[in-house]
Order: sequence, then C-alpha cells, then structure tokens
Amino acid sequence: MNTDVRARIRAEMQAVFPTTVPSVAPFYAMQEYHLGWRNRDLAVEYADPGKLIRPIVTLMACEAMGGEERYALPIAAAVQLIHDFSLIHDDIEDNSDLRRGRSTLWSIWGLAQGINAGDGMFVLAHMALQRLADSDMDARRVLDIMRRFDRTILAICEGQYLDIRFEGDSTVSEAEYIAMITRKTAVLLAACCELGALAGGANEADAQAMYEFGLHVGISFQMQDDILGIWGSAAVTGKPDAADLLRRKLSLPVIYTLAKEPTDGALHALYATPAGDDAGLVAALAAMDEYGARAEVAMQAQQHYELACAALARVQVRNTATQQALQHLADQLLGRQS
Repeated sequence: MNTDVRARIRAEMQAVFPTTVPSVAPFYAMQEYHLGWRNRDLAVEYADPGKLIRPIVTLMACEAMGGEERYALPIAAAVQLIHDFSLIHDDIEDNSDLRRGRSTLWSIWGLAQGINAGDGMFVLAHMALQRLADSDMDARRVLDIMRRFDRTILAICEGQYLDIRFEGDSTVSEAEYIAMITRKTAVLLAACCELGALAGGANEADAQAMYEFGLHVGISFQMQDDILGIWGSAAVTGKPDAADLLRRKLSLPVIYTLAKEPTDGALHALYATPAGDDAGLVAALAAMDEYGARAEVAMQAQQHYELACAALARVQVRNTATQQALQHLADQLLGRQS
C-alpha cells in the first residue's frame, strides 16, 4: 500500500472529527495529538502514526474479494480509531509515559482527561463505521458489520482484563496466556480481514476463512513480539536487550520456562525480585536457553502462521494479486526483527 492509501485512511478518520466551539476544541485536539496529527502544543504537525497495518489489511481484504475501496474505508477508519482508543486506555493502565516515541496523552493532560479522550475516540470509531449507512451497501450487511465490530471490541476489553489480572502471577499457564493475546491482539486483526471481506461482498464461508487468517496471523505476530522482547537486538528494536525480563513481563517464553524449571530456578528467582534488581538476569537468560524457550515459542508461532496460510488458501478470492500480498504480509510479520 502506498502513501496515497495512508493519506486516504487518515482523511476518512479526520472526517468524523466534528467542527466545534473553541471551548471544547482541545478535547478533540488531544485525541489528534495521540493520532500523530498535532504536537503537544496542539498545533497541526504530523508525526509517525504507526504502521497502520490494521486499516491497510481491511482495505486489502475488501480488494481481495473484488470490492470497491469506498466500502472498506469507513471500516478501516473505525478499526484504527478503536485500536487507538485501546492504546490511550492501555497507556493509562500500564502507567506508560511514551507511545511511538512521544509523551502519552495522559502523561501530558492528566489521568482524567486521558480517560475522557479515550472514551471520545471510542465514540468516533463508531461514527466512522456508521458512515457505511451513507453508502449503497445493503442495510442488513451494514448492520451485520456493526454487530461484528462491537463483538470485537468486547473481546479486546476481555483481553485487557485478563492481561491486568495476570500481572505478577507466575502460575499463569500457556493456554491462559494464549487466550489473553487472542482477545487483546489477534481478534482485531481477524476483524479487519473479516469485515473488509464482507465489505467486498464475501459470503459467510469466505468471511470466516478470512477471519481465521487474521486471527492466526495476529497470534503469530504476538508470539514473534514475545521473542523480540527478550532476544531482539536493541539496535533494531530500539528497546534494551532482554527488555521484557527487565520489566518482569509475563510473556510466552517466560511462562513456558517457569513451568519447566524448579521453583528455586534462576528465572523464578529473577521474577521474585522487583524490576531494577537485575543481578540475576544473565542466569535467567541461561535458564531460558537451557529449556529451549525461544525455539518452543518460534515453533508455536510457525504453527499459527501455517494455520493462517491454510485459511487464506480456502478463500475464493477475485483478486489473486491481493491474496498474494496478504500472504506476503503474513510472511513479513512472522520474520520481522522489530
């Protein structure tokens, strides 16, 4: 997807921001800051908005089914806005000061305004999706897309609930963790594929196969992220070496190793100490190597990648070039280094 497509996605998102009175204009300007459209002085200034993978995949899914971009753009805008809504609240819940290399919204304007701005973006996401009603798409299909969109948001909230609940709990199982990342990360990418396909005229079987493609790509993506969070190169990722261990994050390689090693093992010892006390870091990494955590998680990521490929192959596409582009995207996400 080229720069023009990214510009069209941004324009579709901007279209739902209302023209309002000066007294509440900063409410929307704060949201635009988070989206990378303004600086911290709230002057118009475009920063990096992120990869925009989700809205781009939405458009690709529609194109693969032979649909017109105009039907998928409202969905693309909606999924990016709902993703950014979740990030605003996620930053608050994680007490994060930085997002995409800039200060987080709440860290500048405060906790209360951060929550309120996130709530506003939740509504704007729905307003973006409602623009489908202005098209000539069948009303029943529009309503079906809206229902599936809301089910996706609820699943994301479930995932965030589980993520918060699991914090500091070294007894979390692999199955519980995968259930969490499926909801928190994978379901939105799955919805992008499914809803984009429906906008392109897909039948239920093809929409389901596209959903499965996105779901397994999303799970594989998060597993690869877990690998990079421990073994990624700091020069490439921009994060410290073994960043997830430094933060005491319960990622899949950690959960796998904790389940294998004795309770008096090196990784258990590290996770029993607070972040900042990293005397046991080298021994913990050695323990993860001993139990083959990296290879195990890489194998699981590969399995989900293969399930994604099998699902995509089932889709009766009308545009094989776009199908190949989706396949290429899955390849890139599995093999990424940052």
